[in-house]
Amino acid sequence: MMDSQENALQQGTMAEEQQEAVTSAEEVQNTNAEPQAENDSAVPVAKQTFKSKEEVLARLKELASSEETPDKEEVDHLKTVFYKMHVAERDEKQRQYLEAGGDPEKYQVLPDEDEKEFKVAMGVIREKRAALFMQQEAEKQENLKRKQEIIEKIKAMATSPDEANKSFQDFKALQQEWKEIKAVPAEKANELWRNYQLYVEQFYDLLNLNREAREYDFKKNLEIKTKLCEAAEKLADESDVISAFHQLQELHQQYREAGPVAKELREEIWARFKAASTVINKKHQQHFEGLREKEEENLRRKTELCEKVETIAKEENKSASDWEKRTKEIIEIQTEWKTIGFAPQKMNVKIFERFRAACDDFFSRKAEFFKQMKERMAENAKKKKALVEKAQALADSTEWKSTSDKLIALQKEWKTIGTAPKKVGDQLWNDFLSACNRFFEARNAANAGVRNEEHANLSKKREIIEKLKAVAEEKADDLQEKVQQLVEEYNAVGHVPFKDKDKLYKEYHEIVDKLFSDLHISNAKRRLDNFKSNLKNVAKRGEEALDNERARLMRRYEQLKQEVQTYENNLGFLNASSKKGNSLIDEMNRKVQKLKDEAKLVREKIKAIDAENKED
Repeated sequence: MMDSQENALQQGTMAEEQQEAVTSAEEVQNTNAEPQAENDSAVPVAKQTFKSKEEVLARLKELASSEETPDKEEVDHLKTVFYKMHVAERDEKQRQYLEAGGDPEKYQVLPDEDEKEFKVAMGVIREKRAALFMQQEAEKQENLKRKQEIIEKIKAMATSPDEANKSFQDFKALQQEWKEIKAVPAEKANELWRNYQLYVEQFYDLLNLNREAREYDFKKNLEIKTKLCEAAEKLADESDVISAFHQLQELHQQYREAGPVAKELREEIWARFKAASTVINKKHQQHFEGLREKEEENLRRKTELCEKVETIAKEENKSASDWEKRTKEIIEIQTEWKTIGFAPQKMNVKIFERFRAACDDFFSRKAEFFKQMKERMAENAKKKKALVEKAQALADSTEWKSTSDKLIALQKEWKTIGTAPKKVGDQLWNDFLSACNRFFEARNAANAGVRNEEHANLSKKREIIEKLKAVAEEKADDLQEKVQQLVEEYNAVGHVPFKDKDKLYKEYHEIVDKLFSDLHISNAKRRLDNFKSNLKNVAKRGEEALDNERARLMRRYEQLKQEVQTYENNLGFLNASSKKGNSLIDEMNRKVQKLKDEAKLVREKIKAIDAENKED
C-alpha cells in the first residue's frame, strides 16, 4: 500500500513540475521517473542579467568553447534574452525609419552579424548536448539492464526462508549496487521501481535466521526515513518555493532508495513524509497559481494597451502635429508594455502579435502621410520657385503702377500656396521678399519728390479753404470776384496725398457750395433788377426789339430745360457705391441746380418783358 501511495504522490509531483517548467528528457536523471533537484550552481547562472547582445553572445561563446556540457536552463535563458534584445533593436530601427518618412514597402530587415555568430555558437552547443544526450541514453539503457539483472537476482533469493538467510550478504551487496546505479529510461522507471520494491520486501519477509540483521536494517532505514521526514518538514520554512520543490524531489529520491522499515511502521513513516511533501507541493502549486493570476493580469493590461493603440491608429490625423502627438502616445504605451511581464503561454505570442500589428498599422499610415506631405511640399516649393523667378524679373522695372499691381498679385498668390520644406522654403521666401523689396524701395525713392510736392499742395489747398471760410463772413460788393479768384487758385494747385484727397474734397465743396448758393441768390436778383431797368431802353427801340429779346430768352429757357433733363437722365446711370462715383454725382447735382436757377432767372426775365408789353 505504501508503494502505491508513494507512486501516486510522486506522479502528482512530477505532473506539476512538467506543467510549470520546461524540462527535456535528457535532464531527467533518476530511477523512478521523478525529476531530480536542479543543480544548485545552475540556478544563479540562469538568472544572470545582461546589458547588451554582446554580453549574451560572449557568454554563449564561452559555453560553446567549454569542455563541459552547457546547462540547458542557462542556454534557454541566454536564447530568450538575446532574441528579446534582438527583436527590440530591430523594431526600434524600423520605427525610426518610418518616423523619418521612409516607405514601409521598401523597408528591409538587414542581416545581423551578432545573430549569425549567435546561431553558430548555438549550433556548437546543440551538437554537444546532442552528443551528451546520446551518451546518456546509452548509459540509461545499460543501467536499465543492470537493474533488471539485480531484480532477477533478488527474485531468485526470495523463494524461501532458507534461501533468504543464506543469501543475506549477497542481498545487501545488490542493494548497494542498486543505489550506485543512476538514471534509467523514464518510461521504464516506475515499473522497474515497483518490481524492485516488491522483491526486496518479499526477501525481508522471508528472512528469519538473520533476524537481528533484518531488525538492524529496519532500524537503520527508519532512522534514514525519519531524517528525510524532518528534512522535508523543514522545507516548509524555505522562502524560495522553487528551490524547496526541487529539494523535495531529491528527498523523494533518497526516500525511495532507502530500504523498508518494520511492517507496522511503514504506513506511519510514509504518512509523515507524505504530509510534509503535501505542504511543499501545495506551496509550489500556489506559487504557480499566483504566477498564472499574474499572467492573466498581464494579459488584461496588455489587452487594454492593444485597444488603446488600435483606437489611436483609427483616429484621423489632419496635420503633422497630430501625427507627432499620437506618435508620442504610442511610444508611451510601448514603454508601458515593456514593463509588463509575460501573459499566459498560449496567449503570449498572440497578444504581442496583436499589439505589434496595431503599432505597425499606425506607423505605416504615418509614413504614408509624411510621404504624401513631402510630395505636396516639393510641389509647393516648385510653385514658389516660379513666383520667385517672376518677382526677380520684375524687381528692376520702372513701370511703377503696373509692376506694383503685378507684384501685389504675386504676393497674394504666394499666400495661397502651402508650405515647402523648411530649409528650401526659408530660402525661397528670402529670395521672393528681396525681389519685392528691391522694386518697392526703388519706387519709393523715385516717388519721394512727388510725395513732398503733394504734401506742399495739401498745405496750399488748406490755406485757400481757410480763406474761403473767411470770405463767407464778409459782405463786400466784390465778394463774387474774391470767391472766383480763390476757386481758380485752388484748381491751379496740383495733386495732394491720396489718403487726404476725399476729406479735403468734402471740406472744400462744403464751403464753396455754401458761398455759391448765397452769391447766386443775390446775384440773380441783381441781374433781374438790371434787366428790368434796361427794358425801358429796349422798348424805346420798338415793340419788335422786345419781341426779339423775348424769343431769344425763350430759346435760352428751352435750352436750359433740355440740359437739366440730360443731366438728370445721366444721374440715373451713375453708381454711387465708390467714393469716386459719389463725388461725380455731387458735382452733377450742383450743375443741375445751377442750370435750374439759370432757367428760373430766364423765366423771370420773360415775365418782365410780358409785363412791359402790357403796359405799352
